[in-house]
Amino acid sequence: MRIGKWAAKAALLTAALLLAGCASEAVRGPVGPSPNVTNAPVGSGADVPPGSNEDFIVNVGRRVYFKEGSAELDDTARVTLDNQAAWLAKFPRWNAKIQGFADDPGSDEQNRALGLRRADAVKAYLSAHGVAPGRLRAKTYGREKERIVRDCADISCKAQNRRVITNLEGDRDL
Repeated sequence: MRIGKWAAKAALLTAALLLAGCASEAVRGPVGPSPNVTNAPVGSGADVPPGSNEDFIVNVGRRVYFKEGSAELDDTARVTLDNQAAWLAKFPRWNAKIQGFADDPGSDEQNRALGLRRADAVKAYLSAHGVAPGRLRAKTYGREKERIVRDCADISCKAQNRRVITNLEGDRDL
């Protein structure tokens, strides 16, 4: 079987390009993410301006979760809230809206009430740990469909909806 003149040239050109690629990799080293590109690891908040909303989200955390039917803070929630209280004390120019959510058995009215109890529990905790109550406001969303994180019958989905989110409001110094 005879290979055509053009096919032979194409095969040689392909081989040359492949070898050139291998040689240039040996010179520049293995290909991997550069620390100066978007896909680079965050590095625990590297290059996040201290005191910014992004700093709060990345380095502190703004969500706490609850057991079904409960507004009681567990140990994990208290660790997050301790971090929030310390951060808010360090950056007093920020206020916070504390948003309570529920995805529990019961009526919409019962879920709104539970969401508010959860938000109030977070507000009380932050206040008890040095954040002026006037800087905090609690709001409930209950189980509003458009604010559900995951919508399914499985407990692991519903648990993600039983939360309080602390959102920063208005940098008063700007």
